[in-house]
Amino acid sequence: MDDVKFNEPRFVINRVYTRGGDEGQTSLVGGQRLLKDAIRIETIGTIDELNAFTGLACQTARECSENFHELHILVDILDRIQHELFNLGSVLATKPEDVNPNQPCITSSDVSQLEKEIDEMNSVLPELHSFVLPGGARLNAELHICRAVCRRVERLCVALARQEEIPPVSIQYLNRLSDAFFVWSRWVNKVMVVPEILWDPNH
Repeated sequence: MDDVKFNEPRFVINRVYTRGGDEGQTSLVGGQRLLKDAIRIETIGTIDELNAFTGLACQTARECSENFHELHILVDILDRIQHELFNLGSVLATKPEDVNPNQPCITSSDVSQLEKEIDEMNSVLPELHSFVLPGGARLNAELHICRAVCRRVERLCVALARQEEIPPVSIQYLNRLSDAFFVWSRWVNKVMVVPEILWDPNH
């Protein structure tokens, strides 16, 4: 699966509204109609939310990279993550029986790539002896938002997997991605020479 080249999108978006969802339903890739509050639709929608926050963090990183050039590394990573999240949404919007062999999806190589990036960036960070709070830099806080939303997507995927079949690698990917957002949030503060905000129970 990891060596498969995914199909390019083959649709045209020429209408913003269709009225097809006016009664609270929407369609999966295979044409099945689901209520918009179905857990599968909630999961896909939350992936979309995560993608939007990832795009925001990517743009902030791009702007900050004018002064901190090392952040270009993160810009490239976040840009890739946005495409991977669309791939994840694509396969979750498709019932198992309708999945095309070359349909965009998440693969084990995507998980391995995240693990490699986590290890590389974490290796230059100081050990933690307390929990950290979001902040210090706007980019740090935005990456923490991504982490928190990613955890919510993961919880929804776990709940969905109890009801319907989904690729197990989807949950693995989200678990690694939330860890990655945490490491990236710490890494950007280091690159930007911004102190981390440590949790102080007595503050």
